[in-house]
Amino acid sequence: MNVSVNVFTLFISCVLTNNVIFSRFLGNCPFLGVSGKVETAFGMGMAVTFVMAIASLFTWLVYALFLVPLGLQYLNTIAFILIIAGLVQVVEMFIKKSSPTLYKSLGIYLPLITTNCAVLGIAILNINAEYNLVTSVLNGTFSALGFMLAIVLMAGIRERLETSDIPKCMRGFSSSLIIAGLMSLAFMGFAGITQ
Repeated sequence: MNVSVNVFTLFISCVLTNNVIFSRFLGNCPFLGVSGKVETAFGMGMAVTFVMAIASLFTWLVYALFLVPLGLQYLNTIAFILIIAGLVQVVEMFIKKSSPTLYKSLGIYLPLITTNCAVLGIAILNINAEYNLVTSVLNGTFSALGFMLAIVLMAGIRERLETSDIPKCMRGFSSSLIIAGLMSLAFMGFAGITQ
């Protein structure tokens, strides 16, 4: 069964209503780790967007063209991880050559896109929801844009807090968790926009 959806509804759902960070709670490690500066957060968001969109394409193709015909659907997680790891290596080499500064600022979080549960989670969600190829790629792309929106907004808030006079106990990770919780509540306000 192929499920086709309205593109605008899918976009609103992935970016706002079912945001991968605030509603599905996937990808929190890079969200909290790389959201210190807007530039770094945007770079990570772009890398995740590329990987998630391309991973959605390749994972759907591998699942539909190889795993299902051979009766090996139970191997989907292993196959998806291998595909994602290969794509992350390509992205890492590209960023290292094109923007060494961004590569250094992303640090360990760039290769950790391989284990970013948001990328794998969306690939598995596409299969479980029985999306067709186009819808899978759109869902992956829009979900990654929701990830990028969340991480860039968080970085902007954290940059503002750097110059604010806040109590010492609220600086650093504790304030990040409070901000993430408040942002999650704010995004819950979008619930009901799409059905």
